[in-house]
Amino acid sequence: MTMFAPATLALLPHPLPACCNARIILFAMRRMGAHGLTDARAAHAFFTAFGASFRRPLILMRGLMLDLATAAAGPIAIAPCCYGRMTHAEAALLTILARVEVQTEAARLLMADLLGIKAVEGVLSSAAAVAVAFADEGRPITA
Repeated sequence: MTMFAPATLALLPHPLPACCNARIILFAMRRMGAHGLTDARAAHAFFTAFGASFRRPLILMRGLMLDLATAAAGPIAIAPCCYGRMTHAEAALLTILARVEVQTEAARLLMADLLGIKAVEGVLSSAAAVAVAFADEGRPITA
């Protein structure tokens, strides 16, 4: 069992997701957040996961990241790719993606809390598109 310092647990309170599809999202979110929407490693992760059908989920993920960045009232905390735990914001986004189709109101409230704004319908639609793209390719996101 790995032991984490109390300061690390305060900044990264959530364990990594068990769902391999959520891990792809987390990796892409961290890479795109740190290196830009056209990060080659994020694109490669989607190509590896989806094969020839990688374009739709990748483009929608880029759109979601852009929507999150432009709509947020403040910064959204993301950890570097190598960290073995998640921030509150990362865990919230993965929960939103897992719930957006079946628990829309809960996902909307989480998105409003994440972004610090009330009108989140546009960003929530982007999140739903990503979730549907993953599900359509047989890779549903679970949290």
